[in-house]
Amino acid sequence: MSAQKDCEFLVKRARELVSDDPCAAKAWLITARTLYPADFNIQYEMYIIERNAERTASAGRLLYDMFINFPDQPIVWREISVITAALRSDSQDKHAQFLRGLFETLPGRVQCEMLLKATEQCFNTLEKAEMLLLLLKRFPESVVQHGVNLGETLLEAEASENVETAVNCFRKLFVCDVLPLVINNMDMRLPASLMQKYMLKAAEFYIGYVTRGPSPDVQIQASQDGGSLKSPSVSRGSQRYVIDGLSEKSSVVAEPWERLLDILAVVGARCEWQGDKGQRSYVDMLQRVKELCRYLPGLEGDTRFRCCSQVVICTALVLFRSAFLYVSAVQPALFQGVNALSSGPWILVEDLSSVYNDVEVERGAVKHAHKKRKLADGRERTMSSDDEEGLGKGRSRHIVVNKTEMPSWSETLESFRIARESWDLLHSHDGLETEFKKICASWKTDSWLWFRIFLTDMIIYQGQYRKALSSLLQMAAVQQPQPGQQSPTGQTSLEHHRALIQQASCHYALGEYRMACEKLLDVVSGLVPPNQEPTKTSEDQGRVKTRTRKGNDLRLLPCTTKAILPFCLQLMLACFKLRAFADSRDDLSLGHVVVLLQQDWPQGELLFLKAVDKICQQGSFQYENFFNYVTNIDMLEEFAYLRTPEGGRIQLELLPNQGMLIKPLLPQSPFLPQHQSPVFIPKCQGLHHTVTRGITKGVKEDFRLAMERQVSRCGENLLSVLHRFCINEKIIIIQSLP
Repeated sequence: MSAQKDCEFLVKRARELVSDDPCAAKAWLITARTLYPADFNIQYEMYIIERNAERTASAGRLLYDMFINFPDQPIVWREISVITAALRSDSQDKHAQFLRGLFETLPGRVQCEMLLKATEQCFNTLEKAEMLLLLLKRFPESVVQHGVNLGETLLEAEASENVETAVNCFRKLFVCDVLPLVINNMDMRLPASLMQKYMLKAAEFYIGYVTRGPSPDVQIQASQDGGSLKSPSVSRGSQRYVIDGLSEKSSVVAEPWERLLDILAVVGARCEWQGDKGQRSYVDMLQRVKELCRYLPGLEGDTRFRCCSQVVICTALVLFRSAFLYVSAVQPALFQGVNALSSGPWILVEDLSSVYNDVEVERGAVKHAHKKRKLADGRERTMSSDDEEGLGKGRSRHIVVNKTEMPSWSETLESFRIARESWDLLHSHDGLETEFKKICASWKTDSWLWFRIFLTDMIIYQGQYRKALSSLLQMAAVQQPQPGQQSPTGQTSLEHHRALIQQASCHYALGEYRMACEKLLDVVSGLVPPNQEPTKTSEDQGRVKTRTRKGNDLRLLPCTTKAILPFCLQLMLACFKLRAFADSRDDLSLGHVVVLLQQDWPQGELLFLKAVDKICQQGSFQYENFFNYVTNIDMLEEFAYLRTPEGGRIQLELLPNQGMLIKPLLPQSPFLPQHQSPVFIPKCQGLHHTVTRGITKGVKEDFRLAMERQVSRCGENLLSVLHRFCINEKIIIIQSLP
């Protein structure tokens, strides 16, 4: 007891002197240590003084002595844990740097032993893995002994924790930190099956990381910020993203696709894959495996298995990367949240450029020669060449896209082409398809909405419309928001419109026109027409193909009201066109066609002349909604001309309620602005004599008044008129089709 009290006295005396006279305090402790070399408290007090004074060398020597002489003291391990925490952290504060410097003064053998024993002291799997990883990075020779075990421990922890995604703290440490150490250590002899297993684990992580959606707090913040986030090109790196169990900085993975390619190059070399062993691009890799596939049928045994594995893994990575690049362009909000809402999604649909000009008009009718010359002149003025076919080199189907609206159109369509080629390659042999399906099942790709979008577009491109409709239904199931999950404002309606429009396009391609119109009218009912009709630029005019096309082209359409509403009207026109111009008489369908031809005028002039010729052949025409929705001045002039003797005195029944139209004292039609009376508006005065030319020579007064009032509506917003047509006449439109 006397010795213990003496030790305590010496330590206490040193503590009292340390603030005023550090040298005296140190002398007291040196004396104490000489007298009592086996006393831990004396050595620890000496260490504390040196550590607090941040004297690296002396503190390191004392720590080394304590680690050797007192390895079972809990205080020593608490101190070591503080030092190892500083080693693992990225902190640059002065004390953390001192602790790292203190550790560096220790002999390498002691550092290695200290880290190993510190690892044994950890009970938390993640902390233990980080500690062992620190050992592997500092002492590469330890990778042979501990590398694979650490990797398997992390994968087992991932499985036992039942994490929902491959993007988790365990997989991140394994893929980004442990795996590169293991596969680049040439002293390790790993079986090819294990290397390929690790390769697929890495691929699943990197693909999941790249295709992750924005975190809810980013979406909420962005929606609060409102219009300040308008650029769809905002970097994903600017969004806060934290993997559970890791810090925000540790959650960042730079250049994931390049890292994956690096791992693939090393694994390929170690598995003795065929081809160039050096790192190449994904496109070059696809070309290499396409060449290998030519020899696949003639291979046997291990050679065939190794070749098959190479083709499947390489092609699958090219597929998922290219599909991601395509979908991130056509539907950026999946990956960038509200930041991309200003651009909206793009929709792959049937191209309707030929909807107006694929019906030849007979030019023998003399009585309409004046109008044909006028229309022909106008048509020559609006024709323009257009080369917006996307890439489409040597392909059976072209994809038309507006280059102004999608500046990256070339890269987008190239990614789509490469992804399709990769898919076809993976399904070119039974063995390849079987192995690829195993990967998809393991990764649960059926739940990847972005990949389902690519598959649907690919199926549409292939012309398998029935299968595409089934895929769209599967997509709707995947799109259901999870409980508690918030969607960015407006995103749900955009997604709903996108799916309905693609369904309508597929039904149209299958000849199911009634189903197509039902979907289209559902879309139109959710749209608000623009206040003003968009002015047509030379680029807009150039969008419509004037040369004859095969009729099986596709178009990437922006999912905006400006683009969707005209497309819906065009597709409805396409649905009614064949029925309207059939040999049998169908005035209702023909009337719908006349109404819809007003959109994008004068592109539909030739088809309108075809309708006029059909009316002349019939000798009469009945369409009671004519004056509700036809406001095009050229059409009004032509119908007025039909009533004249020169026009053939065609019997036209266009008035649903003559009293409403000819009595100026009755309430005005809801389609006329309240400040207008049913007379000519000033901007249309010059058209009065043209439209009424010949009508006053014997035609009925009600038709003349109705036509005059209709001229006064020539300034109405046409898209609003056609939108009202779709809303008010929805039942009639659907019932008009079988």
